[in-house]
Formats: sequence, C-alpha cells, structure tokens
Amino acid sequence: MEDSLDIKNLNKDKSMARPVTLFTGQWADLSQDTIIEKAKTFGYDGVELACWGDHFEVTKADASYCANLREKLDAAGMQCHAISTHLVGQAVSDNIDARHAQILSEEIYGDGNPEDVNKRAAEELMKTAHAAKEFGVKVVNGFTGSSIWHLCYSFPPVLPGQIDAGYEKFAAQWKPILDEFESCGVRYALEVHPTEIAFDIASAARALEALDGHESFGFNYDPSHFGYQGVDYVGFIRRFPNRIFHAHMKDVRWSSHPTEAGVFGGHVDFHQPNRFWDFRSVGRGSIDFELIIRALNDIGYDGPLSVEWEDGGMDREFGATESCAFVRKLDFPSSDIVFDEQFDKEKQS
Repeated sequence: MEDSLDIKNLNKDKSMARPVTLFTGQWADLSQDTIIEKAKTFGYDGVELACWGDHFEVTKADASYCANLREKLDAAGMQCHAISTHLVGQAVSDNIDARHAQILSEEIYGDGNPEDVNKRAAEELMKTAHAAKEFGVKVVNGFTGSSIWHLCYSFPPVLPGQIDAGYEKFAAQWKPILDEFESCGVRYALEVHPTEIAFDIASAARALEALDGHESFGFNYDPSHFGYQGVDYVGFIRRFPNRIFHAHMKDVRWSSHPTEAGVFGGHVDFHQPNRFWDFRSVGRGSIDFELIIRALNDIGYDGPLSVEWEDGGMDREFGATESCAFVRKLDFPSSDIVFDEQFDKEKQS
C-alpha cells in the first residue's frame, strides 16, 4: 500500500461501475441505523446486510419492513445488493452440537436435537429467499455447513462411500431450498470456506455436481479462505465464471517460513504471532487483488465488491475506511478494445 494513499479523496471518487459495500456481519454489536451511518462515513456505496443482530431480520421482513428499510437506505444514499445468512445456513448441513446454540436463535436451535435443528434451519433459509425477494435483492450469501468436514485428513481412513454419502445428504437437504430460491428469482451464494461442503476448487466442483448444477446455487467469492490453503484463488474465478454471484474483498497473510501453528491453526486463537496465517485488513495481507480484479473483469462480473473486514490487530473503523479506499483505488473497468488493433489503418481516424 502506498504511503501517500489519500483515503478521504479516494473515497469521494465513485466513478467506477462496481459499488464498494461493507459486509455488516462483523458489526452486529452495532444497531442497523448505526452501521448504515458509519458505513456511509467510511466511504462505502452501500452495505451487505447480515441476517443477525437487527441488520436484516428475516422474521420481520414483510412488505412494510422491507419498504421502510429501503427508504432508510435511500435517505442515507446507500445501496444494498445482497443479504447474508451465514449462521443459519451453517446449521442446515452441519453435525449439530452445543456450539451452534451461540449462533442460532432459540426458535431454530430449540432443544438442540440435530435433525430438528437441520430441518428448522432449512425452513428459515426458504423464508430468507422470500424475504430477499420482498426486499429486492437477487443474492443471498451464506454457508451450508457439512456433515463430512470432520472427515478431512481423517484417521482411521475414510470408508468407501462415506464422502459420496455426505454429498448425497447435502444435495437432499439443499435441493428443496434451492428450488424455493429459484421460485423467488433469488440465488444462493456459498462462501467457500473450511467447515463447508465446499472449501476449495475440487470440493466446490463436487458440490455443484451433487446438486446437478442447480442454477440457483453458486458462490460468494472470498479469496482469503483459499490463499493460506494453497488453493489457486484466481483460478477459482476462472473455473466457475458463471457461478460467481457475489464477491468479498477480504485479505489474509500467510507466513513465508515455518511456524508453530500450521495451516490447521494448532488450536491457537487468531492474532497470535505463532500462527501460520491470519486475516488482515484489505491490502495488508498476501492476496494479490490486482489479479482478482482482472479475473473478475474477464468473466464480466459487475456486482458489488464487498469488504468483509477482519483484522485482530487494527482498529476496525480505521481499517474499514482504509479498505474502502484501497478497493476503490484498485478497481477498474475492463477494456472494450484490443489495443494493438489500432495499428490497423482501417481503424484509424
């Protein structure tokens, strides 16, 4: 990042086609009004509203609620192109245990019976599709959970058919949800991520195959979950050009030398110096965002560039402001000409 970066002036320059938005999931301790106001002052064009806290409440999202929220955003000069339901989505296919009680409402978690939690989470996802339609967004981002994540790098060895059975279960759980999304004209964008049914290119392809290529299923692209795994985070875009429904701008740094806690984290908390990798404010990690922007241009992605801000060593308001400026400065429209064709005298004025 350039030392002379002028955050205030860069954030005023909004000539680029793609809006820069702020994902509000990490700001759920703030009210809806507060985070909308703050995102505006940070320089963002809009917000990607999380379906937790009071930022977007699916159970309240009738016509009146959605109209009032749109009016509030319009009055603030803010856009919203997607809502996100990572917490409930996680519970659809996960092996439910006591950890899920901290991220789910009492209505969904109930007595914690795993099959019942899976079912209630699936029902909530279907309601979310209708809420998104009412609110006027075409994309819902989120997680899926996974019944087979614990079998990664497993010992005793995975039994024949065990992984196949996991993908079959995933498809059985998600096809009815995705059919509901399709009926609403809304698409579900999985944030490919460790602990999900898809966590790299190979598993993402397998998830699509399990769903028979369901048109309402795609991806919320987030490079930060690929880089430290050694996954080709630019190649992911080119591998799934028609399935990139939304894009997160999120950074991560991984070490160039051996560390005490490796790729799996060593049961060490974030923001510890002995970790191999850790999330960073956008532009301060190891991700090459220039390559990402060029790949997004190549596939014709014109949706939001949504900052998901996480950095345990930086003030979040400073970081969110700086990240907005970084993304806005980095983004550029694709070319509609081939530059060396202009040597052709027939094309010259």
